[in-house]
Amino acid sequence: MGNKTETGIKGGQAVAPENTNTPTKAPATPAEEVGKIDINFSQGLPGFLAANGISIGFTSYQTGRLYLIGQSADGKLALHEAIYPQAMGVTGDANRIYLGTLTQIVRMENVLGPDQLANDAHDKVYVPRNMQTTGNVDIHELGIRQDGRIVFVNTRYSCLCEPSLTHSFKPVWKPDFISKLAPEDRCHLNGLAMHEGQPKYVTAICRSDVVDGWRDRRHDGGIIIDVDTNDIIAEGLSMPHSPRMYDGRLWVLNSGSGELGTINMDSGAFEPMAFFPGFLRGLAFHGRHAFVTLSKPRHGRFEGLELDKKLAEKDPDAWCGVQVVSLNNGDVAQWIRFDGSITELFDVCVLPAVKNPITLGPQSAEIRDFVTFETPEWGN
Repeated sequence: MGNKTETGIKGGQAVAPENTNTPTKAPATPAEEVGKIDINFSQGLPGFLAANGISIGFTSYQTGRLYLIGQSADGKLALHEAIYPQAMGVTGDANRIYLGTLTQIVRMENVLGPDQLANDAHDKVYVPRNMQTTGNVDIHELGIRQDGRIVFVNTRYSCLCEPSLTHSFKPVWKPDFISKLAPEDRCHLNGLAMHEGQPKYVTAICRSDVVDGWRDRRHDGGIIIDVDTNDIIAEGLSMPHSPRMYDGRLWVLNSGSGELGTINMDSGAFEPMAFFPGFLRGLAFHGRHAFVTLSKPRHGRFEGLELDKKLAEKDPDAWCGVQVVSLNNGDVAQWIRFDGSITELFDVCVLPAVKNPITLGPQSAEIRDFVTFETPEWGN
């Protein structure tokens, strides 16, 4: 089936509203009250995206934004943002993006066909088509099962869940050491690795079974758990996040030390590959590169970790941004950096076969008038 906009298809192009990140006139929320942000990026980043045929998406719960980065027709970097309150876990592909927010899981669908462009520029327009309300359960990372079902990390209740048709969530797994489901963020379950279309590994800050107990074990209490067996396959980590199965290995961010590395599946040891000047959350892969999101260490709760010592030794300013590192040698190949009022990012995803994407945020003025429909069975 095809699709049409309210204004129709013209010359193989779909007409989309301009200024798609303009919010409606509504009372300001903390997510909208964002001050000046300076953006810098490596000179080769636009060409890198073009050469690999990809765009990237990443989130900031601090600013309540989903950011999409691609390349414009003139070869320049194109950045688009949309407001999604407390935007956190994100995953997607060329035609669909899933996003976890403060109270919802959002499914966005690309409404353009292969030969269509919006505003003569954008090859993908991701429109929110389903918003499943969960309430504030502190959604961290999401995965999509082989059969299309969503599974997400419910950090507040220390478990993995699926959306429910009638309730806030349907619990499907919890660590053995969690004695009951309670809104207490006992172990800070946070990361999810999918493997062959099923949840396989999760990260937690520690084994705590008491309210907020993880904060006392940030230095060395971190663990990785096998969802199938409930075995703890790695421990002694510092605030681990974003486990990922890629190229036959289990990768993880040892956030408390600012390192990306792999887990030795025989010994359970963490084997670092690269250091980054920031607190790490969010990891994606494409080809021989890893995409990592960095945040400036948060004062108070995230201070006093090994990361602070390493930053002092290497003497850089802490970063907020995305770095692309080569899996061949650990060197940074490309980067984008944010300074100013934004200091924290969360998750990142790679969008293959996407050049210059945009999304219509649910609070944008344009979404009210952007209407598409499937071609009727009786034709035009």
